[in-house]
Amino acid sequence: MSITVRDLRSFKERHERFVMLTAYDFPTARILDEAGVPVILVGDSLAQNVLGYETTLPATMEEMLHHTKAVTRGAANALIVADMPFLSYQISVEEGIRNAGRFLKEAGAHAVKLEGPMYELAATLVDRGIPVMGHLGLTPQSVHAMGGYRVQGRTDEQARRLLDEAQGLEKAGIFSLVLEGMPAAVAAEITEMVAVPTIGIGAGPHCDAQVLVLTDLLGLGFGRYPKFAKPYADLRSVITQAVTAFREEVVSGSFPDDAHSYH
Repeated sequence: MSITVRDLRSFKERHERFVMLTAYDFPTARILDEAGVPVILVGDSLAQNVLGYETTLPATMEEMLHHTKAVTRGAANALIVADMPFLSYQISVEEGIRNAGRFLKEAGAHAVKLEGPMYELAATLVDRGIPVMGHLGLTPQSVHAMGGYRVQGRTDEQARRLLDEAQGLEKAGIFSLVLEGMPAAVAAEITEMVAVPTIGIGAGPHCDAQVLVLTDLLGLGFGRYPKFAKPYADLRSVITQAVTAFREEVVSGSFPDDAHSYH
């Protein structure tokens, strides 16, 4: 049975922790769905992890729609959330409505995610039947304004602002809230304060759910991983070994052998 936004609220009410993972293509979405992942985020992190950019900022609407379509074709049960890319919703409420609607109408997503305290847009989208996931703390689309990927909410003033923003987004009607890159104590206070489920990434263990970027979880990253990321596999080494073995067998003439040839 497909997961809905109401199920996430029920998870929190039952104190039942859950996960969200990113996916950017059909086969990965199918694997996550079959593994029982209830929420799949088509993150604008595809800019870095699929397209090779340094930040999330270059991701376009067309690229996000393209990848969201692939994910929705692969997942039959998960709630699919599409990340709205930089400048697809900040210019005006009207443009935000139009672009958010495309994710549901054209790509088959069930909800969209917005970064920052976008109260008016969030409320307007919800009024028009578009579920909204909020995102506070370290918001990657604001990396240049923040002076880099810096933990937010370390001072009392910053923590108070995050608490106020969380309440404002809840009032606007969001169904869940990503908390990224903030002290665990601040995330715990927000989680206790709001009725919507919180989804942490680099926000400590007290959130209602946790999300990781799939390439980090699978060990497919290049270079160092963020402090909050835990690789659960080393697929980069596995892939390298498989490709190397294939190359060596072709060079030696042992592939294709009789078992892998038609007669």
